[in-house]
Amino acid sequence: MAKSDWQKISEEEWEAICDNCGKCCMITLEDADTGEMYHTNVLCQYYDMENRRCRVYEKRCELVPNCTKLTPENVDKLPYMPKTCAYRKLFEADYKEQPLKPLKGRTVSELDVRDEELEDYIVDWEDL
Repeated sequence: MAKSDWQKISEEEWEAICDNCGKCCMITLEDADTGEMYHTNVLCQYYDMENRRCRVYEKRCELVPNCTKLTPENVDKLPYMPKTCAYRKLFEADYKEQPLKPLKGRTVSELDVRDEELEDYIVDWEDL
């Protein structure tokens, strides 16, 4: 699908693309000097692991200031989006669908991790 076609789909169609993997709800760290992104296995406190949904979806950007609403205009510009993201198939010609691995048992809640410990939870997305 050409990027110009993205603006033509409804918000409902856009939301339906997401497979609710939760990876975009994981805390990502950025090196202030290099801009390099580091993914952690620390999951936002509002992600409901059982239902694979944000419990506060409509208010997520208000409650979590660094939560980014994915849109057709920004999804291809976000360096922290995991390679397995369903939205990537829209803008990556070489996207290969991956079997969805549940995050359950491989993550920790941000409520259980102090900010100064986040670096201890850096992982490779391939591990998640």
